[in-house]
Amino acid sequence: MEGAFPSCEEDPAATIRAGAVSCFHCEARELHPQRRVLILNRNWQAVSIVDVRKAFVLLFRDHARVIGPVDSDHALFDVGQWLSYSMANPPLRDVETLRTVRLAIRIPDVMILSDFDRLPTREVRLSHESIFARDDHTCQYCGRRFQEAELSIDHVIPRERGGRNTWENLVTACKSCNNRKANRLPHEAGMQLTRRPRRPPRVPFAASAALGTQISPAWREYLPVGA
Repeated sequence: MEGAFPSCEEDPAATIRAGAVSCFHCEARELHPQRRVLILNRNWQAVSIVDVRKAFVLLFRDHARVIGPVDSDHALFDVGQWLSYSMANPPLRDVETLRTVRLAIRIPDVMILSDFDRLPTREVRLSHESIFARDDHTCQYCGRRFQEAELSIDHVIPRERGGRNTWENLVTACKSCNNRKANRLPHEAGMQLTRRPRRPPRVPFAASAALGTQISPAWREYLPVGA
């Protein structure tokens, strides 16, 4: 009904809250399934990476504000301010935009939570790469450091004897030492571990997010990643 809601020029935030949110959710899923937004706590520490739908839910419910791009001097925007900024600075590419009939809204890169100051940690995922990283790319039998292509993973207790895929039973081994040990216990092969394998400590979210994640350039100042 014409005139039932304020125009986007008068109050863009009210327009969104009046009925466009569900449209945003649908478009976010269908047109931007891979796009992610970095979420910071109120101490400006990275705590999560969410999809576009979740990011806009946080914004619409006033749980978070957008950290503006460089050209805005990283100003903080609530939902109304972000809609106004989007109208005044329309994105150049559709992949950066969420659209309704009336509005083209910029998809933020980074947002900051209003009332959350904790720093979550995560378990390190067990993988070849994480075992190599824990052991500093060093063979745990001969003590020499190698390039990743020259390394393999050894089961201290062989799988044939019930050895499991656990942090405490997997070690980095050069291919020569791995072949020498074969399906034996270390002492049976006349070998000894340089140190006892252990589960690595939980790491802050920001550190774990930087591993195995496609990092947006806008995230780099908030995550411990190389340039």
